[in-house]
Amino acid sequence: MPQLGLLPRRACAALLSQLLRPPCAYSPGVVHCHSQGQESLQVAEAVLTSQLKPHQEKTNFIIKTPKGTRDLSPQQMVVREKVLDLVVSCFKRHGAKGLDTPAFELKELLTEKYGEDSGLIYDLKDQGGELLSLRYDLTVPFARYLAMNKVKKMKRYHVGKVWRRESPTMVQGRYREFCQCDFDIAGQFDSMIPDAECLKIMCEILSGLQLGDFLIKVNDRRIVDGMFAVCGVPESKFRAIGSSIDKLDKMSWKDVRHEMVAKKGLAPEVADQIGDYVQCHGGVTLVEQMFQDPRLSQNKRALEGLEDLKLLFEYLTLFGISEKISFDLSLVRGLDYYTGVIYEAILLQTPAQAGEEPLSVGSVAAGGRYDGLVGMFDPKGHNVPCVGLSIGVERIFSIVEQRMKTSGEKVRTTETQVFVATPQNNFLQERLKLIAELWDAGIKAEMLYKNNPKLLTQLHYCENMGIPLVVIIGEQELKEGVIKLRSVASREEVAIKHENLVAEIRKRLSES
Repeated sequence: MPQLGLLPRRACAALLSQLLRPPCAYSPGVVHCHSQGQESLQVAEAVLTSQLKPHQEKTNFIIKTPKGTRDLSPQQMVVREKVLDLVVSCFKRHGAKGLDTPAFELKELLTEKYGEDSGLIYDLKDQGGELLSLRYDLTVPFARYLAMNKVKKMKRYHVGKVWRRESPTMVQGRYREFCQCDFDIAGQFDSMIPDAECLKIMCEILSGLQLGDFLIKVNDRRIVDGMFAVCGVPESKFRAIGSSIDKLDKMSWKDVRHEMVAKKGLAPEVADQIGDYVQCHGGVTLVEQMFQDPRLSQNKRALEGLEDLKLLFEYLTLFGISEKISFDLSLVRGLDYYTGVIYEAILLQTPAQAGEEPLSVGSVAAGGRYDGLVGMFDPKGHNVPCVGLSIGVERIFSIVEQRMKTSGEKVRTTETQVFVATPQNNFLQERLKLIAELWDAGIKAEMLYKNNPKLLTQLHYCENMGIPLVVIIGEQELKEGVIKLRSVASREEVAIKHENLVAEIRKRLSES
Protein backbone atom coordinates (compact mmCIF):
# COMPACT_ATOMS: atom_id res chain seq x y z
CA MET A 1 0.00 0.00 0.00
CA PRO A 2 1.37 3.49 -0.79
CA GLN A 3 2.35 5.70 2.12
CA LEU A 4 -0.50 8.13 2.76
CA GLY A 5 1.83 10.53 4.48
CA LEU A 6 3.36 11.31 1.08
CA LEU A 7 0.02 11.90 -0.65
CA PRO A 8 -2.05 15.06 -0.88
CA ARG A 9 -5.40 15.08 0.93
CA ARG A 10 -7.50 14.37 -2.18
CA ALA A 11 -5.37 11.34 -2.99
CA CYS A 12 -5.69 10.14 0.61
CA ALA A 13 -9.46 10.46 0.46
CA ALA A 14 -9.61 8.59 -2.85
CA LEU A 15 -7.45 5.78 -1.49
CA LEU A 16 -9.57 5.52 1.61
CA SER A 17 -12.73 5.22 -0.48
CA GLN A 18 -11.14 2.34 -2.38
CA LEU A 19 -10.24 0.59 0.83
CA LEU A 20 -13.78 1.07 2.11
CA ARG A 21 -15.26 -0.92 -0.83
CA PRO A 22 -16.51 -4.36 0.37
CA PRO A 23 -14.53 -7.42 -0.73
CA CYS A 24 -15.80 -9.55 -3.62
CA ALA A 25 -18.65 -11.85 -2.38
CA TYR A 26 -17.95 -14.52 -5.03
CA SER A 27 -14.30 -14.96 -4.14
CA PRO A 28 -13.43 -18.23 -2.43
CA GLY A 29 -11.19 -16.22 -0.12
CA VAL A 30 -13.96 -13.97 1.15
CA VAL A 31 -12.93 -14.21 4.80
CA HIS A 32 -9.27 -13.59 4.00
CA CYS A 33 -10.18 -10.74 1.64
CA HIS A 34 -12.44 -9.19 4.29
CA SER A 35 -9.72 -9.49 6.93
CA GLN A 36 -7.20 -7.78 4.67
CA GLY A 37 -9.72 -5.04 3.93
CA GLN A 38 -10.33 -4.36 7.61
CA GLU A 39 -6.61 -4.20 8.38
CA SER A 40 -5.95 -1.85 5.46
CA LEU A 41 -8.90 0.27 6.49
CA GLN A 42 -7.53 0.71 10.01
CA VAL A 43 -4.11 1.73 8.73
CA ALA A 44 -5.62 4.13 6.21
CA GLU A 45 -7.90 5.71 8.80
CA ALA A 46 -5.02 6.22 11.22
CA VAL A 47 -2.75 7.83 8.62
CA LEU A 48 -5.52 9.92 7.10
CA THR A 49 -6.55 11.18 10.55
CA SER A 50 -3.01 12.35 11.19
CA GLN A 51 -3.06 14.13 7.81
CA LEU A 52 -6.37 15.90 8.23
CA LYS A 53 -6.28 16.85 11.93
CA PRO A 54 -3.78 19.27 13.41
CA HIS A 55 -1.32 17.87 15.89
CA GLN A 56 -3.15 18.22 19.18
CA GLU A 57 -0.44 17.16 21.58
CA LYS A 58 0.31 20.07 23.95
CA THR A 59 3.86 21.29 23.61
CA ASN A 60 5.85 22.55 26.57
CA PHE A 61 6.24 26.35 26.55
CA ILE A 62 6.58 29.15 29.06
CA ILE A 63 3.63 31.52 29.40
CA LYS A 64 5.18 35.00 29.46
CA THR A 65 4.97 38.41 27.90
CA PRO A 66 7.47 39.13 25.11
CA LYS A 67 10.82 40.52 26.24
CA GLY A 68 10.66 44.23 26.92
CA THR A 69 6.88 44.32 27.40
CA ARG A 70 4.61 43.95 30.40
CA ASP A 71 1.02 43.57 31.47
CA LEU A 72 -0.43 46.33 33.60
CA SER A 73 -2.49 45.22 36.60
CA PRO A 74 -5.60 47.16 37.69
CA GLN A 75 -3.48 48.79 40.43
CA GLN A 76 -0.86 49.86 37.87
CA MET A 77 -3.56 51.19 35.56
CA VAL A 78 -4.81 53.47 38.34
CA VAL A 79 -1.29 54.93 38.67
CA ARG A 80 -0.93 55.25 34.90
CA GLU A 81 -4.26 57.01 34.44
CA LYS A 82 -3.50 59.41 37.29
CA VAL A 83 -0.16 60.39 35.72
CA LEU A 84 -1.59 60.64 32.21
CA ASP A 85 -4.52 62.76 33.39
CA LEU A 86 -2.10 65.27 34.93
CA VAL A 87 0.08 65.35 31.81
CA VAL A 88 -2.78 65.69 29.32
CA SER A 89 -4.57 68.33 31.42
CA CYS A 90 -1.36 70.41 31.29
CA PHE A 91 -1.17 70.02 27.51
CA LYS A 92 -4.78 71.14 27.16
CA ARG A 93 -4.20 74.08 29.50
CA HIS A 94 -1.65 75.32 26.98
CA GLY A 95 -4.11 75.07 24.09
CA ALA A 96 -3.08 71.78 22.47
CA LYS A 97 -5.38 69.71 20.25
CA GLY A 98 -5.40 65.90 20.37
CA LEU A 99 -4.02 63.86 17.46
CA ASP A 100 -3.52 60.15 16.71
CA THR A 101 -1.57 58.39 13.96
CA PRO A 102 -1.24 54.71 12.91
CA ALA A 103 0.92 52.38 15.01
CA PHE A 104 2.94 51.60 11.87
CA GLU A 105 4.18 53.71 8.98
CA LEU A 106 5.69 53.05 5.58
CA LYS A 107 9.24 51.89 6.26
CA GLU A 108 10.76 54.42 3.86
CA LEU A 109 9.17 57.28 5.83
CA LEU A 110 10.98 56.26 9.03
CA THR A 111 14.41 55.43 7.65
CA GLU A 112 17.25 57.93 7.91
CA LYS A 113 15.38 60.03 10.49
CA TYR A 114 16.96 58.70 13.68
CA GLY A 115 20.70 58.43 12.96
CA GLU A 116 22.38 55.45 14.62
CA ASP A 117 19.12 54.61 16.40
CA SER A 118 17.54 53.62 13.06
CA GLY A 119 18.72 50.07 13.77
CA LEU A 120 16.23 49.92 16.64
CA ILE A 121 13.17 50.26 14.37
CA TYR A 122 10.86 47.22 14.27
CA ASP A 123 10.25 46.18 10.65
CA LEU A 124 7.10 44.25 9.79
CA LYS A 125 6.68 41.43 7.29
CA ASP A 126 5.61 42.54 3.82
CA GLN A 127 1.81 42.68 3.74
CA GLY A 128 -0.05 43.61 0.58
CA GLY A 129 2.99 45.00 -1.18
CA GLU A 130 3.89 47.60 1.45
CA LEU A 131 7.04 47.55 3.56
CA LEU A 132 6.01 48.76 7.00
CA SER A 133 7.66 49.51 10.34
CA LEU A 134 6.27 50.13 13.82
CA ARG A 135 6.60 53.78 14.78
CA TYR A 136 9.77 54.60 16.73
CA ASP A 137 8.42 57.83 18.22
CA LEU A 138 5.47 60.22 17.78
CA THR A 139 7.47 63.06 16.22
CA VAL A 140 8.17 61.67 12.74
CA PRO A 141 4.52 60.59 12.25
CA PHE A 142 3.47 64.11 13.30
CA ALA A 143 5.79 65.64 10.69
CA ARG A 144 4.39 63.27 8.07
CA TYR A 145 0.84 64.30 9.06
CA LEU A 146 1.68 68.01 8.70
CA ALA A 147 3.23 67.53 5.27
CA MET A 148 0.52 65.19 3.99
CA ASN A 149 -2.31 67.51 5.07
CA LYS A 150 -0.45 70.75 4.25
CA VAL A 151 -0.90 72.02 7.81
CA LYS A 152 1.22 75.12 8.47
CA LYS A 153 0.34 75.83 12.12
CA MET A 154 -0.71 73.45 14.88
CA LYS A 155 -0.31 72.94 18.60
CA ARG A 156 -0.93 69.27 19.30
CA TYR A 157 -0.57 66.56 21.93
CA HIS A 158 -0.43 62.83 21.34
CA VAL A 159 -0.43 59.93 23.81
CA GLY A 160 0.39 56.57 22.25
CA LYS A 161 2.61 53.50 22.20
CA VAL A 162 5.91 53.30 20.36
CA TRP A 163 8.31 50.39 19.78
CA ARG A 164 12.10 50.12 19.90
CA ARG A 165 14.11 46.96 19.29
CA GLU A 166 16.67 47.55 22.02
CA SER A 167 17.93 45.60 25.02
CA PRO A 168 15.32 46.37 27.68
CA THR A 169 16.21 47.27 31.26
CA MET A 170 12.93 46.73 33.06
CA VAL A 171 14.18 47.98 36.44
CA GLN A 172 15.06 51.33 34.86
CA GLY A 173 11.68 51.70 33.17
CA ARG A 174 13.13 50.93 29.71
CA TYR A 175 10.92 48.76 27.48
CA ARG A 176 10.61 47.68 23.86
CA GLU A 177 6.98 48.76 23.88
CA PHE A 178 6.16 51.87 25.84
CA CYS A 179 3.91 54.90 26.01
CA GLN A 180 4.96 58.41 24.98
CA CYS A 181 3.23 61.71 25.76
CA ASP A 182 4.19 64.39 23.25
CA PHE A 183 3.42 68.10 22.92
CA ASP A 184 4.50 70.01 19.81
CA ILE A 185 4.12 73.49 18.34
CA ALA A 186 4.31 73.69 14.54
CA GLY A 187 4.48 76.97 12.63
CA GLN A 188 6.54 80.06 11.89
CA PHE A 189 6.69 82.20 15.03
CA ASP A 190 9.03 84.75 16.60
CA SER A 191 12.22 83.18 17.93
CA MET A 192 12.25 81.21 21.18
CA ILE A 193 8.68 81.96 22.33
CA PRO A 194 7.33 78.44 21.58
CA ASP A 195 10.58 76.90 22.86
CA ALA A 196 10.21 78.72 26.18
CA GLU A 197 6.62 77.51 26.49
CA CYS A 198 7.72 73.89 25.97
CA LEU A 199 10.22 74.24 28.84
CA LYS A 200 7.52 75.84 30.99
CA ILE A 201 5.23 72.87 30.31
CA MET A 202 7.97 70.41 31.32
CA CYS A 203 8.43 72.29 34.60
CA GLU A 204 4.68 72.35 35.30
CA ILE A 205 4.31 68.61 34.72
CA LEU A 206 7.38 67.54 36.71
CA SER A 207 6.42 69.85 39.59
CA GLY A 208 2.85 68.56 39.54
CA LEU A 209 3.97 64.93 39.67
CA GLN A 210 6.00 65.68 42.84
CA LEU A 211 8.88 63.41 41.88
CA GLY A 212 11.44 65.50 43.74
CA ASP A 213 13.87 68.16 42.58
CA PHE A 214 14.74 68.18 38.88
CA LEU A 215 16.93 70.02 36.40
CA ILE A 216 16.43 70.64 32.69
CA LYS A 217 19.62 70.62 30.63
CA VAL A 218 19.55 72.87 27.56
CA ASN A 219 21.86 73.11 24.56
CA ASP A 220 21.58 73.85 20.84
CA ARG A 221 22.54 71.57 17.95
CA ARG A 222 24.12 74.55 16.17
CA ILE A 223 26.39 75.04 19.19
CA VAL A 224 27.19 71.32 19.19
CA ASP A 225 28.09 71.38 15.49
CA GLY A 226 30.11 74.55 15.98
CA MET A 227 31.95 72.94 18.89
CA PHE A 228 32.79 69.90 16.75
CA ALA A 229 33.95 72.09 13.87
CA VAL A 230 36.32 74.25 15.91
CA CYS A 231 37.72 71.15 17.63
CA GLY A 232 38.54 69.57 14.26
CA VAL A 233 35.88 66.86 13.91
CA PRO A 234 35.25 66.02 10.23
CA GLU A 235 31.70 67.05 9.30
CA SER A 236 30.97 63.49 8.14
CA LYS A 237 31.48 62.35 11.75
CA PHE A 238 29.38 65.01 13.50
CA ARG A 239 26.43 62.70 14.14
CA ALA A 240 28.52 59.67 15.08
CA ILE A 241 30.59 61.67 17.59
CA GLY A 242 27.43 63.36 18.87
CA SER A 243 25.95 59.95 19.55
CA SER A 244 28.97 59.10 21.72
CA ILE A 245 28.81 62.40 23.62
CA ASP A 246 25.12 61.74 24.29
CA LYS A 247 26.14 58.74 26.42
CA LEU A 248 27.89 60.86 29.05
CA ASP A 249 24.91 60.49 31.38
CA LYS A 250 25.49 56.71 31.37
CA MET A 251 29.27 56.42 30.78
CA SER A 252 32.38 58.14 32.11
CA TRP A 253 34.28 60.62 29.93
CA LYS A 254 37.13 58.09 29.77
CA ASP A 255 34.83 55.46 28.21
CA VAL A 256 33.21 57.95 25.85
CA ARG A 257 36.63 59.20 24.72
CA HIS A 258 37.74 55.61 24.09
CA GLU A 259 34.64 54.97 21.96
CA MET A 260 35.25 58.08 19.87
CA VAL A 261 38.96 57.36 19.33
CA ALA A 262 39.11 53.55 19.14
CA LYS A 263 35.77 52.79 17.52
CA LYS A 264 34.98 55.92 15.51
CA GLY A 265 38.49 56.93 14.44
CA LEU A 266 38.62 60.37 16.01
CA ALA A 267 42.08 61.85 16.60
CA PRO A 268 42.97 61.79 20.34
CA GLU A 269 43.85 65.51 20.44
CA VAL A 270 40.44 66.34 18.91
CA ALA A 271 38.70 64.21 21.54
CA ASP A 272 40.59 66.05 24.28
CA GLN A 273 39.47 69.44 22.95
CA ILE A 274 35.86 68.24 22.96
CA GLY A 275 36.39 67.08 26.54
CA ASP A 276 37.21 70.65 27.60
CA TYR A 277 33.85 71.88 26.29
CA VAL A 278 31.52 69.10 27.40
CA GLN A 279 32.46 69.60 31.04
CA CYS A 280 30.97 73.12 30.95
CA HIS A 281 27.53 73.74 32.40
CA GLY A 282 25.76 76.68 34.03
CA GLY A 283 23.15 79.37 33.43
CA VAL A 284 22.97 82.48 31.31
CA THR A 285 26.43 83.47 32.61
CA LEU A 286 27.93 80.50 30.75
CA VAL A 287 26.14 81.62 27.59
CA GLU A 288 27.88 85.01 27.93
CA GLN A 289 31.22 83.27 28.49
CA MET A 290 30.83 81.22 25.32
CA PHE A 291 30.36 84.45 23.34
CA GLN A 292 33.88 85.32 24.47
CA ASP A 293 35.35 81.88 23.70
CA PRO A 294 38.17 82.53 21.14
CA ARG A 295 37.30 79.48 19.03
CA LEU A 296 33.54 79.03 19.40
CA SER A 297 32.85 82.74 18.79
CA GLN A 298 34.41 82.38 15.32
CA ASN A 299 31.78 79.85 14.22
CA LYS A 300 28.68 81.39 12.63
CA ARG A 301 26.26 78.55 13.50
CA ALA A 302 27.46 78.41 17.09
CA LEU A 303 26.90 82.17 17.42
CA GLU A 304 23.34 81.79 16.12
CA GLY A 305 22.68 79.13 18.74
CA LEU A 306 24.16 81.26 21.52
CA GLU A 307 22.02 84.25 20.49
CA ASP A 308 18.89 82.13 20.69
CA LEU A 309 19.87 80.65 24.06
CA LYS A 310 20.43 84.15 25.46
CA LEU A 311 16.94 85.16 24.33
CA LEU A 312 15.52 81.89 25.66
CA PHE A 313 16.89 82.54 29.13
CA GLU A 314 15.21 85.98 29.11
CA TYR A 315 11.83 84.34 28.52
CA LEU A 316 12.52 81.59 31.06
CA THR A 317 13.24 84.26 33.67
CA LEU A 318 9.88 85.90 32.88
CA PHE A 319 8.20 82.49 33.28
CA GLY A 320 9.93 82.10 36.66
CA ILE A 321 11.71 78.85 35.82
CA SER A 322 15.27 79.93 34.91
CA GLU A 323 16.67 78.38 38.10
CA LYS A 324 15.49 74.98 36.82
CA ILE A 325 17.41 75.32 33.54
CA SER A 326 21.12 74.59 32.97
CA PHE A 327 23.07 75.33 29.78
CA ASP A 328 25.00 72.06 29.38
CA LEU A 329 27.47 71.55 26.52
CA SER A 330 27.48 67.77 27.05
CA LEU A 331 23.84 67.53 25.91
CA VAL A 332 23.62 66.41 22.28
CA ARG A 333 20.41 64.37 21.82
CA GLY A 334 21.30 61.68 19.30
CA LEU A 335 18.30 61.93 16.98
CA ASP A 336 19.23 63.30 13.57
CA TYR A 337 16.21 65.52 13.07
CA TYR A 338 17.04 68.12 15.75
CA THR A 339 18.20 71.45 14.29
CA GLY A 340 18.21 73.97 17.15
CA VAL A 341 17.49 74.12 20.87
CA ILE A 342 17.49 70.72 22.62
CA TYR A 343 16.63 69.89 26.23
CA GLU A 344 16.42 66.98 28.64
CA ALA A 345 15.00 66.80 32.18
CA ILE A 346 16.65 64.69 34.86
CA LEU A 347 15.85 64.08 38.51
CA LEU A 348 18.54 65.65 40.65
CA GLN A 349 18.48 62.92 43.26
CA THR A 350 17.55 59.29 43.32
CA PRO A 351 13.87 58.92 44.14
CA ALA A 352 14.75 56.27 46.74
CA GLN A 353 13.39 57.01 50.18
CA ALA A 354 13.90 55.14 53.43
CA GLY A 355 13.73 51.40 52.79
CA GLU A 356 13.71 51.76 49.00
CA GLU A 357 16.20 50.38 46.54
CA PRO A 358 17.85 53.16 44.50
CA LEU A 359 16.12 53.48 41.13
CA SER A 360 18.10 54.83 38.19
CA VAL A 361 15.69 56.06 35.54
CA GLY A 362 17.75 58.47 33.41
CA SER A 363 15.92 61.39 31.80
CA VAL A 364 12.21 61.79 32.49
CA ALA A 365 11.44 64.29 29.70
CA ALA A 366 13.20 65.57 26.59
CA GLY A 367 12.67 67.41 23.33
CA GLY A 368 13.89 70.13 21.05
CA ARG A 369 13.51 72.03 17.78
CA TYR A 370 13.30 70.20 14.45
CA ASP A 371 12.77 72.74 11.68
CA GLY A 372 13.70 70.52 8.73
CA LEU A 373 11.72 67.34 9.39
CA VAL A 374 8.41 68.31 7.74
CA GLY A 375 10.25 69.38 4.57
CA MET A 376 11.66 65.85 4.23
CA PHE A 377 8.10 64.63 3.58
CA ASP A 378 6.89 67.54 1.43
CA PRO A 379 7.32 66.91 -2.34
CA LYS A 380 8.41 70.53 -2.82
CA GLY A 381 10.55 70.59 0.32
CA HIS A 382 8.40 73.22 2.06
CA ASN A 383 9.41 73.38 5.73
CA VAL A 384 7.22 73.93 8.77
CA PRO A 385 9.33 74.88 11.82
CA CYS A 386 8.52 72.71 14.84
CA VAL A 387 9.49 72.38 18.48
CA GLY A 388 8.23 69.86 21.00
CA LEU A 389 8.73 67.72 24.06
CA SER A 390 8.11 64.16 25.19
CA ILE A 391 7.36 63.07 28.76
CA GLY A 392 8.99 59.75 29.76
CA VAL A 393 5.90 58.42 31.45
CA GLU A 394 7.12 54.79 31.70
CA ARG A 395 10.04 55.90 33.84
CA ILE A 396 7.75 58.09 35.90
CA PHE A 397 5.40 55.13 36.40
CA SER A 398 8.34 53.09 37.75
CA ILE A 399 9.12 55.76 40.34
CA VAL A 400 5.52 56.21 41.47
CA GLU A 401 4.88 52.46 41.65
CA GLN A 402 7.97 51.86 43.75
CA ARG A 403 7.05 54.62 46.16
CA MET A 404 3.52 53.30 46.59
CA LYS A 405 4.85 49.78 47.16
CA THR A 406 7.26 51.00 49.85
CA SER A 407 4.67 53.14 51.63
CA GLY A 408 2.07 50.37 51.52
CA GLU A 409 -0.44 52.78 50.02
CA LYS A 410 -3.61 51.00 48.99
CA VAL A 411 -4.89 51.74 45.51
CA ARG A 412 -8.57 51.72 44.66
CA THR A 413 -8.97 49.89 41.36
CA THR A 414 -12.60 50.96 40.80
CA GLU A 415 -14.47 54.24 41.15
CA THR A 416 -17.65 52.70 42.57
CA GLN A 417 -19.52 55.22 44.73
CA VAL A 418 -22.47 53.20 45.98
CA PHE A 419 -23.08 49.52 46.71
CA VAL A 420 -26.62 48.10 46.58
CA ALA A 421 -27.17 45.56 49.37
CA THR A 422 -29.96 43.64 51.06
CA PRO A 423 -30.29 41.57 54.25
CA GLN A 424 -33.21 39.56 52.82
CA ASN A 425 -33.45 36.49 50.66
CA ASN A 426 -35.30 36.64 47.34
CA PHE A 427 -34.71 40.40 46.91
CA LEU A 428 -32.76 40.25 43.64
CA GLN A 429 -35.49 41.98 41.62
CA GLU A 430 -35.65 44.93 44.05
CA ARG A 431 -31.86 45.28 43.97
CA LEU A 432 -31.81 45.21 40.16
CA LYS A 433 -34.48 47.93 39.95
CA LEU A 434 -32.66 50.07 42.50
CA ILE A 435 -29.22 49.75 40.89
CA ALA A 436 -30.69 50.57 37.46
CA GLU A 437 -32.15 53.72 39.00
CA LEU A 438 -28.70 54.72 40.29
CA TRP A 439 -26.98 53.94 36.98
CA ASP A 440 -29.57 55.99 35.08
CA ALA A 441 -28.85 58.89 37.44
CA GLY A 442 -25.14 58.70 36.54
CA ILE A 443 -24.06 57.22 39.86
CA LYS A 444 -21.30 54.56 39.83
CA ALA A 445 -22.88 51.56 41.53
CA GLU A 446 -22.24 47.84 42.09
CA MET A 447 -23.94 44.80 43.61
CA LEU A 448 -23.03 41.15 44.14
CA TYR A 449 -24.11 38.72 41.42
CA LYS A 450 -25.90 36.37 43.82
CA ASN A 451 -29.55 35.78 44.51
CA ASN A 452 -29.19 35.63 48.28
CA PRO A 453 -25.88 37.11 49.47
CA LYS A 454 -25.21 37.50 53.19
CA LEU A 455 -25.29 41.09 54.43
CA LEU A 456 -21.94 40.74 56.20
CA THR A 457 -20.33 39.53 52.94
CA GLN A 458 -21.69 42.56 51.13
CA LEU A 459 -20.44 45.00 53.77
CA HIS A 460 -16.98 43.39 53.85
CA TYR A 461 -16.78 43.76 50.07
CA CYS A 462 -17.45 47.50 50.38
CA GLU A 463 -14.71 47.91 53.00
CA ASN A 464 -12.19 45.93 50.95
CA MET A 465 -12.94 47.85 47.75
CA GLY A 466 -13.08 51.28 49.41
CA ILE A 467 -16.70 51.94 48.36
CA PRO A 468 -17.90 54.92 50.47
CA LEU A 469 -21.70 54.36 50.55
CA VAL A 470 -24.11 51.44 50.80
CA VAL A 471 -27.85 51.53 50.09
CA ILE A 472 -29.79 48.77 51.83
CA ILE A 473 -33.23 47.60 50.82
CA GLY A 474 -35.28 44.95 52.64
CA GLU A 475 -38.90 44.04 53.46
CA GLN A 476 -39.25 46.75 56.10
CA GLU A 477 -37.78 49.45 53.87
CA LEU A 478 -39.97 48.38 50.97
CA LYS A 479 -43.06 48.54 53.15
CA GLU A 480 -42.20 52.04 54.48
CA GLY A 481 -41.05 53.45 51.09
CA VAL A 482 -37.56 54.23 52.37
CA ILE A 483 -33.98 53.13 51.65
CA LYS A 484 -31.24 52.84 54.27
CA LEU A 485 -28.12 54.81 53.39
CA ARG A 486 -25.00 53.63 55.22
CA SER A 487 -21.58 55.27 55.45
CA VAL A 488 -18.96 52.53 55.15
CA ALA A 489 -16.33 54.50 57.11
CA SER A 490 -18.50 55.52 60.11
CA ARG A 491 -21.02 52.65 59.80
CA GLU A 492 -23.83 55.13 60.47
CA GLU A 493 -27.19 54.45 58.82
CA VAL A 494 -30.10 56.77 58.05
CA ALA A 495 -33.46 56.07 56.43
CA ILE A 496 -34.07 58.16 53.30
CA LYS A 497 -37.33 58.44 51.37
CA HIS A 498 -36.93 56.55 48.12
CA GLU A 499 -37.70 59.59 45.99
CA ASN A 500 -34.96 61.60 47.78
CA LEU A 501 -32.26 58.91 47.60
CA VAL A 502 -30.41 60.09 44.47
CA ALA A 503 -30.30 63.71 45.70
CA GLU A 504 -28.95 62.63 49.11
CA ILE A 505 -26.27 60.42 47.54
CA ARG A 506 -25.12 63.27 45.27
CA LYS A 507 -24.99 65.62 48.24
CA ARG A 508 -22.82 63.24 50.27
CA LEU A 509 -20.49 62.52 47.34
CA SER A 510 -19.97 66.24 46.72
CA GLU A 511 -19.03 66.75 50.37
CA SER A 512 -16.48 63.94 50.46
